[in-house]
Amino acid sequence: MNKALILAMACMALNVSSRAQQSGDSIALLPGVSNELASYRSTVLNDIHYSLDFNIPAQKRDAIHATETISFRLTDSHAPLFLDFKQAPEFVQALSVNGHAVVVDLREEHIIIAPRHLRAGINKIDIRFTAGDASLNRNEEYLYALFVPDRARTVFPCFDQPGLKARFLLTLRVPHNWKVLANASLRDSVASSDQTIYHFAGSDLLPTYLFSFTAGKYHFASGPVGTRKADFLYRETDSVKIKLSLDSIFKAHEYAINFLEQWTGIVFPFQKVGFVAVPDFQFGGMEHPGEVQYKAASLFLDQGATKDQFIARANLISHETAHMWFGDMVTMQWFNDVWMKEVFANFMADKVTEKVMGTETFHQKFLLDHYPAAYAVDRTPGANPIRQPLANLQDAGSLYGNIIYHKAPIVMRQLELLMGADNFQQGLREYLKTYAYRNAAWPDLIKILSKYAHQDLEQWNDVWVNQTGRPVFTYHLEHNGPLVTKLSIDQQPETGTARVWPQHFNITCMYPGHDTVIAVQTNGAHTELAFPQGIATPSYVLFNSDGMGYGLFPADSSLQEHLFALPNELQRAAIYINDYENMLAGRYYKPADLLQLFTSGLPAEQNEMNLRLLAGYITSTYWEFIPAVQRDSYTGRLETALWAAMEQQTLPNNKKILFKAYQDVYASAGAQARIYEIWQNKNPPRQVTLNEEDYTNLALSIALKTATATQVIDQQLARISDPDRRQRLLFLQPALSPDSTVRDHFFASLADKQNRRKEAWVIAALYYLHHPLRQQVSVKYLPQSLALLEELQRTGDIFFPQSWLAATFGTYQSAAAWQVVTTFLKEHPNYNPRLKNQVLQTTDNLRRTQTLLQQP
Repeated sequence: MNKALILAMACMALNVSSRAQQSGDSIALLPGVSNELASYRSTVLNDIHYSLDFNIPAQKRDAIHATETISFRLTDSHAPLFLDFKQAPEFVQALSVNGHAVVVDLREEHIIIAPRHLRAGINKIDIRFTAGDASLNRNEEYLYALFVPDRARTVFPCFDQPGLKARFLLTLRVPHNWKVLANASLRDSVASSDQTIYHFAGSDLLPTYLFSFTAGKYHFASGPVGTRKADFLYRETDSVKIKLSLDSIFKAHEYAINFLEQWTGIVFPFQKVGFVAVPDFQFGGMEHPGEVQYKAASLFLDQGATKDQFIARANLISHETAHMWFGDMVTMQWFNDVWMKEVFANFMADKVTEKVMGTETFHQKFLLDHYPAAYAVDRTPGANPIRQPLANLQDAGSLYGNIIYHKAPIVMRQLELLMGADNFQQGLREYLKTYAYRNAAWPDLIKILSKYAHQDLEQWNDVWVNQTGRPVFTYHLEHNGPLVTKLSIDQQPETGTARVWPQHFNITCMYPGHDTVIAVQTNGAHTELAFPQGIATPSYVLFNSDGMGYGLFPADSSLQEHLFALPNELQRAAIYINDYENMLAGRYYKPADLLQLFTSGLPAEQNEMNLRLLAGYITSTYWEFIPAVQRDSYTGRLETALWAAMEQQTLPNNKKILFKAYQDVYASAGAQARIYEIWQNKNPPRQVTLNEEDYTNLALSIALKTATATQVIDQQLARISDPDRRQRLLFLQPALSPDSTVRDHFFASLADKQNRRKEAWVIAALYYLHHPLRQQVSVKYLPQSLALLEELQRTGDIFFPQSWLAATFGTYQSAAAWQVVTTFLKEHPNYNPRLKNQVLQTTDNLRRTQTLLQQP
């Protein structure tokens, strides 16, 4: 090699080093984890290993002391290294880097390691610290680590970003009668008189948000999941629920794993299967490999459970299992693509459900699960696109919501229709194999899928993924005498700039004794439909008759008298949803008219899923869109209709759905006496099975609607033996007090984050605190509820701010309540845009009532 070449290469290396040093030095020291910091660390860090040792005391009030060793390979040692730790400096008792003690420099939620302590190649950091315990979710008898999306840094120092996967070696020191579960397999345990030390094997490659463990006074079960053995921890005490649920829980995991292995062509990608049922868990589930966390009430069902609850359990297990491939094995590079893991978990869970339930039932469930929830956001002024920018990981929680959980699966199904199922599957298989145990972004997937598609996916992606909203369809039917000569449909955006949603759906022309189905593919604002020549003018037209289309469709007024006689359950469900959406848009139906129509169909609708949808629309219309001053004139008729329909239904699950709707709306003295007698004597209506949770909910309804709150709740407490359920009811009790000063004190207490630790309890309490029957006196809580929102985002879990808003504003209809919202937004012109969107989303029905209640 000549000298000139050597000199040129040396200069090039010097320039590269200088650029890297300048890049590292220029990273701004900010709270959270900025995209800039994450991108830089991804270029200079790899081969990360965490060794963590937590000493967990029996008493919740006592601190958790811990030690940690982090080893990693560093390619640029010329710039400071930021280690994320969202605690005060005194939480770090000792710090050494590469064997040398270092003074702790903790600022802006980062431990700063100066370049002089670092070296190119392998580095080792040793830390002795006190663990932050908020995200360890400590209870008196158990705890569980829940770090999504950026909460690992609140517990232990780490590189808390999804793009830096690592291996974890965990030791837990817990009280001797506690059981534990973690990501990795248990290596060994050592017991002493008051403590057991559990050593776990090294984990698979994981991002910090998927590292997790639980410990506490749990029951243990182990069972086969195919050729594997799965461990299960739970605290449920109801022997009937345990007996009826355990086998089903293991079998549902087995079925989901087998299906996903076959569909993806990749065997289960982690070393173990394990899961835990957590009382009042914040989410439905969280997909930590080896330690999936579930809400206990979703897993443990009894003989009174409805078909919908059994389906929901199977779907939940399939969702979390699908994450093992989508999200856990292949992880998004940055949380702006968090929707990718959620959409494919939902999409694949739906495929598992289809295999179990059959295609017809699956399509109906897909429609009912996803469309109403997606529309509830996408029709609002606060709608967000599926893919959103994210500057700092501390704001990642605000990306979650119904758009990524419910609109995104609809979009994926449209993409599968566009590409063809086989091409779509081949593309996803290549994506999974290409990025296995690595990180990927949405453009990486689109690039692979484009190889298998014959369409322009970039144009499709722009309208469906990068923009908000839904189309509104109108139609034009021309005929010559009895024959149709032309049928066309047009689409335009509900709001915003002109654009077109390419999609597939059916239109069905209905005739006496038969129908004609017309397949529609919209690629422009105007679509001429092809139909058989000489076709007769239909009696009425069903738009989106297969439930595939996304948008607001026309409603043919001639359909009403035939609606509940339609034999196709999917078509009825699509019509119910479309009618409700049109009512909200001020088209075709006024609230009172829709309430009457849906109530009239209760005896005829025999499908359990459809009946649940109807009952939900009836109760929400009654509470939200019938003026409060007129509500009494509807109550008696609605009570009578619900009870009569319940008696006419023949299936026990249908009866229970209608009984719960009756429980929601009852108000008359006769109905109050009937409900009290059912609760007091545990004497439910014929063929309606009520469990302990059902009787607790009855007690809460009675307490809300009478002045006997203390007496009724005290009696119900005496009936409950499960300690977790007793604590929940005790927490809710002051929110139901007939004494307004007690309720005032309870609401004021929520300003303290310690009183919000059980978020599911808080949300349930807010429902009763802001119930329509209490809103005249509870409206005063609304300004402070909004004022707390930014703190809730900082201190709560990802769904808490939105759930807080929904439970608070969900059933208000008054002008005074809407004035609170508009005043707050006006007074905060620079308010966090994502939180502002959540306010606009959750108060959209309140906004609409201001117009709908003025209709003559």
